[in-house]
Amino acid sequence: MRLIHLAGIGGALATIAAGASLARQAQPAPAPVPTLPTVAARANSLLPNMQALFDGYVADGKMPGVVGAFGFGDRPTLFVSAGRISDDADAAQAGPDSLWRVYSMTKPITGMAAMILVEEGKIGLDDPLSKYFPAFAKMRVLTSPDTSLDSVPAKNPITIRELLTHTAGLSYNIIAKGPLLKEYERLGILPGAVNAQMEVQARKARPATLAEFANRVAEAPLIAQPGTKWSYSIGLDVMGAVIEKASGMPFDRFVQVKLLDPLKMTSTFWTVPAGDAGRLSTNYMFVGDKRVPVDPGATSAWLQPPSFPYGGAGLVSSARDYDRFLHMLQDGGTLDGVRVMKPETAALAMSNLMPPGVTFAGLGDGTGGDMSARMGFGAGGSVYLEDGPGDLPSKGTYGWGGAAGTIAWVDPAKKVRGTVMVQYFPSEKWPLRQEVVAALVKDVARFRR
Repeated sequence: MRLIHLAGIGGALATIAAGASLARQAQPAPAPVPTLPTVAARANSLLPNMQALFDGYVADGKMPGVVGAFGFGDRPTLFVSAGRISDDADAAQAGPDSLWRVYSMTKPITGMAAMILVEEGKIGLDDPLSKYFPAFAKMRVLTSPDTSLDSVPAKNPITIRELLTHTAGLSYNIIAKGPLLKEYERLGILPGAVNAQMEVQARKARPATLAEFANRVAEAPLIAQPGTKWSYSIGLDVMGAVIEKASGMPFDRFVQVKLLDPLKMTSTFWTVPAGDAGRLSTNYMFVGDKRVPVDPGATSAWLQPPSFPYGGAGLVSSARDYDRFLHMLQDGGTLDGVRVMKPETAALAMSNLMPPGVTFAGLGDGTGGDMSARMGFGAGGSVYLEDGPGDLPSKGTYGWGGAAGTIAWVDPAKKVRGTVMVQYFPSEKWPLRQEVVAALVKDVARFRR
């Protein structure tokens, strides 16, 4: 099964950031943090069109449930939710602490973990990858990536910068074709999970450690000369191996200690604990308009440890937790008085880190809409390099999305952010991104009256 990782939330989602700032300006001065029911009531009163949209999705049978988290400055996050975490009659209500497979929204977290090591001087953006894994010293590049394994020597070494920005010349098992795909499958370069049944087969080929994974990636040819082309890739998975090597700490432990614990992201997991299984949503696949469970929460692949922590698509998280991650980025590396990175590090991470001359043009249908302004790529996520039409989106808006429909973005300039959690393949089945924007714009317009 090939999954389409949706990403680069595009002009439509970034519109939320600019529009939502009006809500931030219109709200009264910050008050003490209210109880959860009060927060929910505020969300329903402030974002009625969003609530109606979510309710409609569920009532029309388009999804079992959906949760949105919208943050305006440092005021309490507004959560909007509807439905349940699965179609099961006894399923829990979807809410801020429900658990969702965020797939490629793992990439920004891995990217920020890498930037912490850059800040600490343990890795450099322009370090060669071979400094950490010598097997990458002599790579080869395919001459016809879709049809042949014929190759020529790489002209330049792969760098850390290129891993973070998908410009290393690496490919992805969800994108590769023909002989290269077969080579990836032979080598077990399959860094991601779908369900428990598919995991049984994948584990037979997949390496058991991140270090072995990285070394196997070095055996496969590249699809382009390093530093010359943007191509969605396993770069953030390899980055996990570099983080592990450079930090002297298991990759998942490093993320836990440096990001999840300081940010109090207590519902973000590589493996969902048995005691939290009741919060885990079911992931679905649409066959026509029929929704079929692919990974039921009760038997999910995420209830067992992965072969190794997948830096590109391995995490389960909640709307509340991911909002805390975005809030930290919004506030320049600090949340609730706890600093996880310097402001300049956060700014660098959300800037265009791509090599000179390389451009990012989105992922076609997977971007959630046509790009409305020039974009680049930062540490694991896309970034707007200029304001869009009417200043929508703002320059500097950073974000990414996941294969099962999840969405995340942050506008550091206007200090607004958004997360949407759903769970189905393919995530472009419904125009969720565009309709979320339309609903939020209507809600924001109410504050102008």
